[in-house]
Amino acid sequence: MENMYIFLLILPVISFLYSSVGHGGASGYLALMALFSFAPETMKPTALLLNLFVAGISFFYYYKGGFFNKNLFMSLAISSIPFAFLGGTIEIDASIYKKILAVLLVFAILKMMNVFGKEVHTVQKIKLWQGLLIGGIIGFLSGLIGIGGGIILTPIILLLHWGQMKEAAAVSALFIWVNSASGLIGQLSTGISLSWESFMLVAIALIGGFFGAYLGSKKLNNQRLRYILAVVLVIACIKLFST
Repeated sequence: MENMYIFLLILPVISFLYSSVGHGGASGYLALMALFSFAPETMKPTALLLNLFVAGISFFYYYKGGFFNKNLFMSLAISSIPFAFLGGTIEIDASIYKKILAVLLVFAILKMMNVFGKEVHTVQKIKLWQGLLIGGIIGFLSGLIGIGGGIILTPIILLLHWGQMKEAAAVSALFIWVNSASGLIGQLSTGISLSWESFMLVAIALIGGFFGAYLGSKKLNNQRLRYILAVVLVIACIKLFST
């Protein structure tokens, strides 16, 4: 692939920035792969595989920091896991796939611009029906598109006052992990396979993911880099909408 070295240079930067806020980075990886004209059938399983490793690292550091809310996670994950598997078994037209991905990237852009980045002062307990409904919807989209769902879940947690910033990051990290695993299993069950190149990308993404998760669980707030990533995501959105 032409300019593959540029792709490999940008990849760990994306994993660094996403892991710093407790995300696996699938929406960023998908945006990057769209810019470099990867095929959708390659994009989905590769993004979910990368998510498994980067989100796993993020969860480790945020959990170690004492930010994980088990009850909040369970309320959301009960329905998200089976629906992520279901979404992973469904193949959609490439043009429709690109349009849905472009819409979901808007959430990632808003997150990187800190639109959803304000702390809540009063935390409210999530109701079971809310967790089942929201978890199921996000889980299905996760498997269908090849994301973990953190770009949608984190803003919802903050907007509905279900947790503080780092609490939302910790819950989202594990939520992303289980959905990515379930969605990937669903895709593999349909006959889709992973190439050795995908595992090479994992090794590169882990470099950024490790440092991002470690620093993000402490006190990192590199807003300038997030603005740069937001610009990349906007460009990817435009390309996806125009193809």
